[in-house]
Amino acid sequence: MEGPSTTDTSTDPGATGKTPRKAAVASFMGSAVEYYDFFIFGSAAALIFPHVFFPDDDASALVMSFATFGFAYVARPFGAVILGHFGDRVGRQKVLMFTLVLMGFSTFLIGCLPSYDRIGWAAPALLVFCRLLQGLSAAGEQAGASSLTLEHAPDDRRSFFTSWTLTGTQGGQILAALVFIPVVALPDDIKYTWGWRIPFWFSALVVLVAYFIRRSLQEPPSFAEAKANDQISKLPVLDLLRDHWRDVLRVICCAFIAAVSTVFGNLAIAYGVEVGVNESITLWLVVAANVVALFTQPMFGRLADRIGRKPVFIYGALSSAAMMPFYLLSMSRDNELLTFGLAVLTFSFGYAAANATWPSFYGEMFNTRVRFSGVAIGTQLGFLMAGFAPTIVTALGGVQEGGWVVISAFTAVIAVIAAISASTARETRDVPTEVLGLKRPAGSEDARIPAGVR
Repeated sequence: MEGPSTTDTSTDPGATGKTPRKAAVASFMGSAVEYYDFFIFGSAAALIFPHVFFPDDDASALVMSFATFGFAYVARPFGAVILGHFGDRVGRQKVLMFTLVLMGFSTFLIGCLPSYDRIGWAAPALLVFCRLLQGLSAAGEQAGASSLTLEHAPDDRRSFFTSWTLTGTQGGQILAALVFIPVVALPDDIKYTWGWRIPFWFSALVVLVAYFIRRSLQEPPSFAEAKANDQISKLPVLDLLRDHWRDVLRVICCAFIAAVSTVFGNLAIAYGVEVGVNESITLWLVVAANVVALFTQPMFGRLADRIGRKPVFIYGALSSAAMMPFYLLSMSRDNELLTFGLAVLTFSFGYAAANATWPSFYGEMFNTRVRFSGVAIGTQLGFLMAGFAPTIVTALGGVQEGGWVVISAFTAVIAVIAAISASTARETRDVPTEVLGLKRPAGSEDARIPAGVR
């Protein structure tokens, strides 16, 4: 039997459980594919692109390579406005199909680009163009997938189901690292000519798989009902900035926490190589931590449904800052077991708490009319910090001997900002989905709308 109709899920408890699971699986697979594409760029920026797209004897090649990584985050706010508009007007599922195809196309194209030796500075220019396309796609993926899943989920399990969107992101990072491990082991004459291209070409296959999984997913009941009743906002961004500008600012600052992921997945790789860790080992550290996070993130999502979004998110932010210096210091101690243990502790039991919780935490600040736009714009502006974290910290000496101090200080600052911002938010764990983000009318006695909920 198919899932519930797109206009009513309240009358069929048996069906209600099926569509949230289907939405969570589709979000997991779509995010995994999107962020496989996104993260192989990050691995290549740390290990390959300085030798392929820039003068190999240029000391600033690594900084310029990380800058190309950051360009996607410049495109993401613009993509958030555009894709958020259509996501709130046309539909979540339709926009998610578009982002999937765009990401696959741009990633495959990167694998076809000529090197600096062949066409000079036109090579990194083309690389930046493709990275901008990746950024436009990524701008709508997590916001759309988390909005769609949240609106399909039962009220008491929204955080658990939406956590699978970000768990899919971790799955993509695992796949990206696993694909790059044999690449970095290739001889240089193969690795820097055609070997590095294989992971980018492989994206065409994984995008095709996710496309067929995602295309049958229905729009959420709340969105379908709003569209049927002509309650769709004509200009979602204007409504968002008029009614929810405080929440947008809050999401921007909370989203700084995503920089922990780029620190862990990109900066730590480069720093580890600098202090003598084998390239393959640095990638295995990412794989190990993300594999464990596949299990801990749904647990943190379930915990947020029990005790609230705020305490779980704040714990994840502050614990990331507390554990990062120990993880980085372990890389120079010639004790791989200790380094692996601290990698898992820092990422899977620290950062994973905030990562699992934010899809519900942010999404519940907004109503159906502007949810896609609110989450997309807020997160993508905040993610600018994550995008340029490798460039900023590398320029400050973060990947040199002793750079663990710079990396740790940077992580602490962004984590504290995110935690303080989260502490100012309303707790929405017990707010019914249909009244999330709504203003409480003056004198209203509707028990479903707690005081202070907008």
